[in-house]
Amino acid sequence: MQDLEPFYLWRELYIAAEDELSPLHGSIYSELEYSNTIYNYYIHPQWDIFGSATLYLKILYADYERQFAIIEFIGEWNDALYNDIMYLKREIIEPMIREGIIKFILIGENVLNFHGSDDCYYEEWFQEIEEGWIAAINFRPHVSIEMERFNLDYYMIMGGELDDLNWRNYLPVDLLAKIEGVFTKRLN
Repeated sequence: MQDLEPFYLWRELYIAAEDELSPLHGSIYSELEYSNTIYNYYIHPQWDIFGSATLYLKILYADYERQFAIIEFIGEWNDALYNDIMYLKREIIEPMIREGIIKFILIGENVLNFHGSDDCYYEEWFQEIEEGWIAAINFRPHVSIEMERFNLDYYMIMGGELDDLNWRNYLPVDLLAKIEGVFTKRLN
């Protein structure tokens, strides 16, 4: 797991640690010191801590003018034991919403498991971005099934094309356009 680093090819476009509006502004990273773990397995030091014991993230891109953000995750999403959604919502999502972000692209190919609880924080997040949306892309099939079991597909755009989207081939604004296209097709 220590070799799985967040996607870095957009770093010339955006770095959350350098963005004064980002909840991760001022974060400092080491390329040599591995200290964060998921169940005793070290992870790459570029992943960001937000309060969860088993889930880490990286804000890959945020565009305040277009009101969207792209966030990549690694680890185990555990709402049942650790209430990960509460930490995500309070520490990352709410500050971003305050800065005008209403469209969230969540990349989950490195999320190994999902353990659900109730959907209150997801519902709250959904209601706070009335003109926006949450898209879950490339989550593993068993993770998506578990998320759907807890009705999270009511609050997130997921499944279909979004399960196998080659997102790394897009620039951030093109990825936004692609997902909005999928969303529009589903509405029609």
